[in-house]
Amino acid sequence: MDQQVLIVIGLGVVCFAALAFVLLAPTQKDKSNKRVAALNTGRNSLRAGTQGNSEAQNKERRKKLTESLAALDDKTKNLKKKQRVTLSQMLEQAGLDMTPKNFYMISAICALVFLFVGLVSGQQLWITGLLFGIGGLGFPRWTVNFLRARRQKKFIKEFSGAIDVIVRGVKSGLPVNECLKIIAREAPRPVNDEFHMLTEALRIGMTLEQALGRMYERMPVQEVNFFGIVLLIQQTTGGNLAEALGNLSNVLRARKLMEGKIKALSSEAKASAYIIGSLPFLVMGAVKVSSPDYLDPLFSTRMGNFILIGAGMWMLTGIMVMKKMISIKV
Repeated sequence: MDQQVLIVIGLGVVCFAALAFVLLAPTQKDKSNKRVAALNTGRNSLRAGTQGNSEAQNKERRKKLTESLAALDDKTKNLKKKQRVTLSQMLEQAGLDMTPKNFYMISAICALVFLFVGLVSGQQLWITGLLFGIGGLGFPRWTVNFLRARRQKKFIKEFSGAIDVIVRGVKSGLPVNECLKIIAREAPRPVNDEFHMLTEALRIGMTLEQALGRMYERMPVQEVNFFGIVLLIQQTTGGNLAEALGNLSNVLRARKLMEGKIKALSSEAKASAYIIGSLPFLVMGAVKVSSPDYLDPLFSTRMGNFILIGAGMWMLTGIMVMKKMISIKV
């Protein structure tokens, strides 16, 4: 009897334990689920914190970039608001190794040559004086401006290739200063001259901003301004310099392509301007050949001289207006 009671009690304990296990199993499962959910929540919060830090860093970088662009824009505007280009700067931009004193001496010699031509050809006094003024003030400065524009055009043509050299050098692991020295040694003129002066300015202790500012003063073109902005922004905010300069090279090539398209589209207007501008001289020559004495009053009388001056002024005004209409800046 005692054994039967013990067996019944044992079976009851086992049944109770099984029942308790069955009832308590979902609770354990819920706890496991809660632990997994807590772990996922921690991971999500960690990811959110990381994303928040990344967004904060991006915002800070964008803020620095905006401030850098604003500072560079203000600097460019202040540079443009400065006084007009001096004679020494014009000579430097034209690539002429002479002082203003030498330029004035050459201008005086040129004025004397024009005066001598006027006296030998037997021109009237006012025409001789006009030739003297053109020889002393007009022709030398026009020559300097022509050489300056031609040098800037050559620089723009070769500048994108120089930027490609920097991109390849940076991708291969060379420092930027070494890439600049390579351009100063191997690039064609006038690109090598400008980069040589840039590297010399960095070598004697100038900051990159100061050296690029002097380079822009020597070569005042938008391409140099873009190049300086890219380098200064990369120095301030960081980033992939090779990618930034590669994009700049593509932009400069696109600008060159657009300029070529504009020249092709405006060639008809230019041809019309050349034809219209040359017609008065062609007609005058034809009349002079057919009737030599017909146009003499224009040159021998005071009223004829005033008519010639007025016609020349109107013609010059028309040429300048047509040139302004077909001149499109990219």
